Amino acid sequence: MHTIFRVVEIKQTAKNSRLWDVQLTITGDNDPQLSALTNHIKEEVQGSTGWRRMGKLMLQVGHFDEAEELYNELLENASTDSDRAFIYYELGRVKWQQGQYEKEITFYEKSLKINEKILSTNDPILSAIYNNIALAYQNMGGYLKAL
Repeated sequence: MHTIFRVVEIKQTAKNSRLWDVQLTITGDNDPQLSALTNHIKEEVQGSTGWRRMGKLMLQVGHFDEAEELYNELLENASTDSDRAFIYYELGRVKWQQGQYEKEITFYEKSLKINEKILSTNDPILSAIYNNIALAYQNMGGYLKAL
C-alpha cells in the first residue's frame, strides 16, 4: 500500500530553531489534484517497460548519472536491435544533459545506424536523431557540421 500526504502548513517551532512543525493530511484515490498529477506523470514518462520509464524519469528529474548507469545495464542485457537503438538514443540524451556533446553524437550515431536498418526511411525517429546530432554540433560550435 502506498500512502501520499499533502503538506498543509509548515511552521518553525521556535525562533532560530532547527525544529519545524509540519501538518500533513492524507490524500485518497478520489483526490482530483493527485489524479491530475499521476496522469501527467504517466503521459510524460512513457515507455514499454518499467526500466525504460525509470530511465526517462531519472532524466527528467536531473539524475543523469543514475540514468546513465541504468541505461548501460540495460544495454548489456538488450536482446533486440530495437532495444539497443532506443538505449543508445537515451544515452545520447544523458550526454546532452551532461554537456558531453562529442559522446552525445557517438551515441546518436549508434542509434541512427541501427534504426536505419530496422525502420523505414521516412520514420520520424530518424529525423529526431538527425536533429539531435545537428544540435550537438551546434552546441560545440560546429555550425557547418550541424547543417
